[in-house]
Amino acid sequence: MVRMKHKWPQEGDLVVATVHKVLNYGAFARLEEYPGEEAFIHISEVSAGWVKNIRDYVRENQKIVARVLRVNPKKGHVDVSMKRIREDQRTRKIQQWKIEQKAEKLLEFAAKSINKDLNMAYEEVGYGMMEEFGDLYGAFEISAEEGKDSLIERGMDEEWAAAITEVAKKNISPPEVQITGYVDITSYAADGVQIIRNALNSINKDDVSVQCVGAPRYRLLVKSSDYITAETILKDAADKAIEIVLEAGGEGEFHRELE
Repeated sequence: MVRMKHKWPQEGDLVVATVHKVLNYGAFARLEEYPGEEAFIHISEVSAGWVKNIRDYVRENQKIVARVLRVNPKKGHVDVSMKRIREDQRTRKIQQWKIEQKAEKLLEFAAKSINKDLNMAYEEVGYGMMEEFGDLYGAFEISAEEGKDSLIERGMDEEWAAAITEVAKKNISPPEVQITGYVDITSYAADGVQIIRNALNSINKDDVSVQCVGAPRYRLLVKSSDYITAETILKDAADKAIEIVLEAGGEGEFHRELE
């Protein structure tokens, strides 16, 4: 169960909840991000249309996304609405919540690696990570990509930074972009086939995938962590292949996209 730093949600927030009691006039649901708290959905806030039977719209154990209408901490009341959100907002909130569930599990793994529990993890670094990076998962992504120093520079204890980074690198794949370019290379020499082969073999196959589209055109496919790096790798590979062909008296041209 992902935990928010504040005990209560704010008016207007979107929350994830699990319905546990359905009555004729409304339903009660446990707030997933606020342990121990629940929300009430009045029948008039279940759907935009007229609701004859509330059980046609909500049921026990159903996960819902709702918008907070009112919060009364003194009475322990949170009123929410299921009808005052768009479908894209509902989908985005559920996806975000699932990602944060994964992040919480990673935080728990990191805590266990230094003989601490999840409660201690939240108090010592978890809430701070949420404030600094926007959410837990964002902190894990940064540490997986940039290393523990990125966390230490933001004030995290070195022991925690090392533990979190180790877990992040094992469980989070770095972002990947893919771009494609094309080279047209032609050789008129007697050993032209070998020259073309040498030109293509000059490309580092660890960085670039080479495919024949149909002579004289060859596709170059690059995968990298960011577009700037990918573009550099692609252009360098194309230039190297073209240079070899030109030196042998042939012709070469690079196209960023297939024309």
